[in-house]
Amino acid sequence: MLVYGKNVFYETLKFNKKNIKNIIIQHNLKDEKIISTAKNSGILVKFKNKEEMDRLANGLHQGIILDVADYQYYSLSDIIDRSNLLVLLDHIEDPHNFGAIIRTCEAAGVDAIIVPKDREVLINSTVMKTSAASLLRMKIAKVGNLVQTIEKLKKENFWIVGTDMKGTDFRKIDYNGKICLVIGNEGKGMSSLVKKSCDFIASIPMYGQINSLNASVATGILIYEVIRNRK
Repeated sequence: MLVYGKNVFYETLKFNKKNIKNIIIQHNLKDEKIISTAKNSGILVKFKNKEEMDRLANGLHQGIILDVADYQYYSLSDIIDRSNLLVLLDHIEDPHNFGAIIRTCEAAGVDAIIVPKDREVLINSTVMKTSAASLLRMKIAKVGNLVQTIEKLKKENFWIVGTDMKGTDFRKIDYNGKICLVIGNEGKGMSSLVKKSCDFIASIPMYGQINSLNASVATGILIYEVIRNRK
């Protein structure tokens, strides 16, 4: 997997150096810190011209691209024992949303994110860059069936809080205890079976003309309400 950008470079080198296969730097890059850091890393460094770099990257690479091993997902059993706050994504499709959600979860101290194996955006260079490389410090578990996963979480004393426009004001829900927050698909929201499996449905009141929020924005609001409520 190719990832890129200066912040991604430094974060990957700091937290996941062993998974870097090689470093690709743009010819004539005017950043001596990056060049010297790369050369002193003990990792193979390659130089390419801007046209070659542009063809490799899908976005703004800032003159630095890393070839890294694919992200290794966790299993549900890996994360469930020591977790008190989980976020479950019900088929998020936009890599920018996914990356932003990962960044918020890591910043807020969420223990792990759960995603389904099918119809969920893959972890790619866009997700990595949008997450500002916080992906490297976030546990993400991939599961086969969301409803079965929710049932397992309930047996481990998790309260399942779904999100929908027609529910209880999110500020009136008690978030003490072990919480799994469910975020629905950008367009369709939660699937009907997942929605039926939730203990609570939280809604964020809308006061303008728009009747819904971006999935990553809604996730941030709800996560920090959980944290505030607990304090």
